[in-house]
Amino acid sequence: MDCSDGGCRTAAVMFGISGVGVLAAGELGGELHLLVETTRQVEGCRSCGVVALAHGRREHLLRDAPFGHRPVVVMWRKRIFRCAEPACPVTTFSEDHPLAGHRAALTRRAIIWAVDALEADDTTVSALARGLGVGWHTLWRAVKVEAAARVARPGRLDGVETLGVDEHVWRPGRFGAGRDVTVMVDLTRGADGVLRARLLDMAPGRSGTVYKRWLDAQAPAFRAGVKHAALDPFRGYANALRDGLGDAVAVLDAFHVVKLGTQVMDEVRRRVQQDTLHRRGHRDDPLYKIRGLLRHGAENLSERQIARLDAALDAGDPDYEVTVAWQCYQQLRSIYHATHPATGRAIAEKVIASFATCPIPEVARLGRTLRAWRVQVLAYFDTGGVSNGGTEAINGIIEKTRRLGHGYRNFTNYRLRMLLAANGQRTYRRARPTKP
Repeated sequence: MDCSDGGCRTAAVMFGISGVGVLAAGELGGELHLLVETTRQVEGCRSCGVVALAHGRREHLLRDAPFGHRPVVVMWRKRIFRCAEPACPVTTFSEDHPLAGHRAALTRRAIIWAVDALEADDTTVSALARGLGVGWHTLWRAVKVEAAARVARPGRLDGVETLGVDEHVWRPGRFGAGRDVTVMVDLTRGADGVLRARLLDMAPGRSGTVYKRWLDAQAPAFRAGVKHAALDPFRGYANALRDGLGDAVAVLDAFHVVKLGTQVMDEVRRRVQQDTLHRRGHRDDPLYKIRGLLRHGAENLSERQIARLDAALDAGDPDYEVTVAWQCYQQLRSIYHATHPATGRAIAEKVIASFATCPIPEVARLGRTLRAWRVQVLAYFDTGGVSNGGTEAINGIIEKTRRLGHGYRNFTNYRLRMLLAANGQRTYRRARPTKP
């Protein structure tokens, strides 16, 4: 073992720091035990700066990152120093070293290993604590400090040009207030044109006031840098963008626009079933049997499915209301399936102008909604197709992380965990092999 140059090279590789020597190593109870000490001989008093005198050693028990399948226990023979200045209020003190903090239960490397795992892998604090051989609270106390430091690092919010917003329920089993949170997501595409969405922050509550308060709390440079903002058809978020990001172009999410059409399609089908059968649909009723086909795009239907659709509409739609609603739904979908943005914009303008005059009340209501959101709907074609799809993807990561943890009770801990898990650093797609 080469321990020249002020420390053991093996220890320097293991712990990622110099000035540590491994005195002994062994296995006990399925755990790897290491006896280490630092090699620095001189240290100044932390109060007066006078060179302190050696005053013995004290053993400090630490847990380190696992080695293979075994937890690692580090026994640090920590140096104790005594100040030689009689007038100094400090008598004795223990040495400081990057190996571990004052009175820490984990080495610095173990903390970094745990936080990196929470960022990169689908794991939990409980699983990592078992790997370290410590309790949940022991690990989380250390992880929480490191996670908060990473979340608060300068420049984390720099470069955001496209902002997404959505909401979700963080405590599904709870009723009333405190269930909803507003989620802010970075939807900026990189220089390669690839979208790597990342979670920016979460705020308790679901309202325009919550979103506006978060926007106002950001630096002026951040607000000035946001050029586009995707949102759902929720007027509270639109008002917050108008007041907090007046120069950003608000874009109504394409998925939610089509979803409005899907809801109208289902409402018309259910109403016609009630009017013709005087009850809700049953398994063998014509319109009930095609409830799934009605939501499909016409371009995706096979000849057999088209025949089923025509037969069911002939049998269960005497006034052609479902047929007209289905055609309107297909026209709404075609806005976002046009081969050219100019074509899609022309279809959108036609839909916005005509749906409100439709004799079917549900379609007319959809037309009035689209007319109220006309600027945000058409902004889709002025921004290169900005959408909230990346926000929904981040919500999926959040939901999975919450299920892995079997729920959360503390919002502060929940926010930190989700900011680690959805920071945009995870690789969910395999890189395409390059051709030789």
